[in-house]
Amino acid sequence: MSLNSNGIDSVRAFDLPAGIRADGQYIKSPQVALVKWRSTWSDKFHHVYVNGRYSGTTLDSGQRQLIVQIPTSPECPVRIEVFAVDAEYADMDFSSELDLPPVDSGRVTITLLRSQKLPAGATAQIYFDNGTDQIDYNNPITDTPIHIWPAWQDKAGLGMSRFGLGDFGWDSAAAIGFAKGSFGHGQFGLDADTIEWTSPPLPSGTYKFGIQTTDPSGRQSTGNETGPVTVTPAARPAERLSVSSFDKQTNQLVLNIENDA
Repeated sequence: MSLNSNGIDSVRAFDLPAGIRADGQYIKSPQVALVKWRSTWSDKFHHVYVNGRYSGTTLDSGQRQLIVQIPTSPECPVRIEVFAVDAEYADMDFSSELDLPPVDSGRVTITLLRSQKLPAGATAQIYFDNGTDQIDYNNPITDTPIHIWPAWQDKAGLGMSRFGLGDFGWDSAAAIGFAKGSFGHGQFGLDADTIEWTSPPLPSGTYKFGIQTTDPSGRQSTGNETGPVTVTPAARPAERLSVSSFDKQTNQLVLNIENDA
């Protein structure tokens, strides 16, 4: 990784108004912020990233501030990071190298294995216990049934039918092709595929999920249940904060929560 966070501290962001009204109130949108920091590097440029996206580069190795665009949604926390980079990488975007925090806080992702054991035309429904430790199989959490075999998927893997009569890599039927799916989960030549389903945001708690499949004749399988899944959503970002004071000697910042009442 070409980004270096060592030697950089005291990263601060100051909200800049887009304009001032006659009554003295300032206009917030579009929102921009002045980002300042301290750095021990004297031979490197600096990159600023906002929520994992590249926002700008300093013009020289001595610059320690930059104005960047920030999200305007009050529901979205703003993560600002500053890194030092060598001069030859000054204009490169390294967003793909950053480890981003989890998105869609409070959501659970369940992965289903689509295998040859599941009949054509089958559907699946997902249920959960709503934190009660007893899964309710009468009320699915899925909006609509999940189709196990989409209509467009009607061929399968290399060497599983009359060789040469199908498209290369799609010699069989009713499954996906060699090296096209989740390698190692299916038979050789039939790599198997996976279906991913993501839940709506859930409050903090411990949940269990169950999955049932239904074939075209209406017969249901027994529930295949997960173990306990602990959900800890990220805290909602604080709104309407202002700096009350900052003591440079102690490096102590005091914030003030604004009240409209």
